[in-house]
Amino acid sequence: MAGPLSGIRIIELAGIGPAPFAGMMLADHGAEVIRIERPGARLDAKDPLLRSRRVVALDLKSAEGKAAVLDLAKTAHGLIEGFRPGVIERMGLGPDVLHAANPALVVGRMTGWGQFGPYSQAAGHDINYIALAGALHGYGRAGEKPTPPINMVGDFGGGGMMLAFGMVSALLHAQKTGEGQVIDCAMTDGAATLMSMIWGFRANGIWRNERGVNLLDTGAHMYDTYETSDGKWISIGSLEPQFYAELRVRAGLKDDPDFDAQMDSRQWPVLKAKLTALFLTKTRDEWCALMEMTDVCFAPVLSMAEAPRHPHNAARQTFIEVDGVMQPAPAPRYSRTVTDLPFMTTKWDDQLKGSGG
Repeated sequence: MAGPLSGIRIIELAGIGPAPFAGMMLADHGAEVIRIERPGARLDAKDPLLRSRRVVALDLKSAEGKAAVLDLAKTAHGLIEGFRPGVIERMGLGPDVLHAANPALVVGRMTGWGQFGPYSQAAGHDINYIALAGALHGYGRAGEKPTPPINMVGDFGGGGMMLAFGMVSALLHAQKTGEGQVIDCAMTDGAATLMSMIWGFRANGIWRNERGVNLLDTGAHMYDTYETSDGKWISIGSLEPQFYAELRVRAGLKDDPDFDAQMDSRQWPVLKAKLTALFLTKTRDEWCALMEMTDVCFAPVLSMAEAPRHPHNAARQTFIEVDGVMQPAPAPRYSRTVTDLPFMTTKWDDQLKGSGG
């Protein structure tokens, strides 16, 4: 694979969710990622998280399988795994063993709760990790229960993407020093880190503990989604004064004095009711004609079926189709280093297949 990580070899012990997402990120940007699956596992040729991999079957419970992993580790720059703390140690493939084989190896460990702490051996999922991190409490509307943002914040934002960042950081350190190290990447830590700006708002007294009453959590009338007359939705993010003024002009609200109180949170429910009624008077396409590509800070709320077809996404090729599977393209982009198009992982790599498979 071409890209800024070309020449980097990563071993990925097969798992689900955030660790494969980190592997996808590294592969998207040029790393050679070798995924080790258990014998008899099914290769999911429609899963973008598993794209652009070489895949080998190894029985990690066998001496031959473990020996094959160590042989691969000697040639690798990094290894990622997503088991509970202690599992790879019981396999005989803990960091001490891996570093004995390759002192410069970066070992990325992806867990929900982290390698230590009272919860470290408990089962969990994204919803639990972001709950404990103080993030889930803020997702939802006023007077309603916390609503998880699918599994974007724990698994992928605070998990897989954080692990990919940690891997690249530790790889740079290893290149400079020859020293490998272990990355303890916990989704609770990552989800908490993603909330940094909100913690700043709280420290400055501009974020209340209540859900759905703040500037960015649907409390404000100028930062929310609204239904249109055809049952579709639009998004408004007119926070800054100049953008708010543009919203008023294009929505026909310039002369309505009620909207002068933009930042008076006591007036937000009234103003939101007015906007709710107003946006129901036109279709989504009609509002797009008035507001799209302006300084209102506006966009239609697109479904997964619609997003790839939108002219902006199409122009940037934000979504690509690979082997009949529509999926997001690798991101971000580079001015000098061109990355290859991903490929779907559809077959075992016989050249790497070890005697334990």
